[in-house]
Amino acid sequence: MKSLGAATEPAADSVLRSAHVAADRPDAARRLARALGPGPFALVILFVSPAADLDRLAGQATAAFGATPVIGCTTAGEISSDGYAEGEIVAVGLPARHFAAEVMALPDLHRIDPHEVIATLGRARQRLARMRPEWPHEFAFLMVDGLSAREDALTSALASGLGPVPLFGGSAGDGVRFEKTFILHDGARMQNAAALAFLRTDCPVKVFNLDHLRPTDTRMVVTEADPAHRIVRRINAEPAAAEYARILGKDPGQLDPFTFAAHPVVVRIGGKHHVRAIQQVAPNGDLIFFSAIDEGLVLTLAEPLDMVRHLDTELSSLARPAAPQAILACDCILRRMEAQEKQMTGAISDLLRRHHVVGFSTYGEQLNGMHVNQTMTGVAIYRPGEAP
Repeated sequence: MKSLGAATEPAADSVLRSAHVAADRPDAARRLARALGPGPFALVILFVSPAADLDRLAGQATAAFGATPVIGCTTAGEISSDGYAEGEIVAVGLPARHFAAEVMALPDLHRIDPHEVIATLGRARQRLARMRPEWPHEFAFLMVDGLSAREDALTSALASGLGPVPLFGGSAGDGVRFEKTFILHDGARMQNAAALAFLRTDCPVKVFNLDHLRPTDTRMVVTEADPAHRIVRRINAEPAAAEYARILGKDPGQLDPFTFAAHPVVVRIGGKHHVRAIQQVAPNGDLIFFSAIDEGLVLTLAEPLDMVRHLDTELSSLARPAAPQAILACDCILRRMEAQEKQMTGAISDLLRRHHVVGFSTYGEQLNGMHVNQTMTGVAIYRPGEAP
């Protein structure tokens, strides 16, 4: 990968290039384009701190990257070639010598026609197969408005159209404010929207998902909820925040994002536990979640394992028998918060840097037909001819 000011390998040999600049740079797009090096690129992806001037960046990106498709989103923190970052713009370039891309925007997530989505995806896959019939590997990358509450419906619709092609992605963030999240596509910023990149490559790839959580024996039942808005009003027939706090042995006034990161709840789906992360406490004591929730769900309290040790083990496993040349990752904001709370940020950054991970911190992650939380989800990219 290539970062601003220093290349870790010759640009001509890179299966993925990355660069990063401070979000307040007035000429950020031009600097990023120069740092990524000569093209052509099949796709450029921008992970943008909410501190950036998004309108200016969107306009400049079109001029800086020319005919190359550019997509992006706002973040809850960035992952650059230096590890965890804040207040930056990270650019990822996928060279055309290794990738072909079809990009589609989904501008109104509340009016998605699943049949139209399936047909569009089928045509995109056929075009890429005709363009690069000799390249055997495929995956799809999704960025979606993290405050739209439409990730679950969207991934379900996309899964039907993707068939065997693995999909991963992340929900755009707004730091820890949870006010406005944006998607970038074709020089414009969008809300209630998503951008999907369908990619074909000569590089072997492995889409992965990991978390460091272990279910306990403590369970609770959602007895009143507003599924459309991901709100839980009552747990065990008691006010939701007060009951969750009681189970933790805390005062409801102590509940904050660090508490939610340290004491997540999970649901069992398809033989595996998946996090249903809590975003915040509403003024009336309701719990607002990051992902789908409904009455009757049994929530199991989970406890975190050592994040540094677990991440090292999981990323190292991706390097057997061959190490990936790059990893593009979507990492939940709650993982970053836990790392900060437990003073693990430096150790996590060292691991991310050592394993060539770039990406962003999210308000949720997508894996095939599911929207999940408190995970790292991504794609490991290997050199052509190397087995993952």
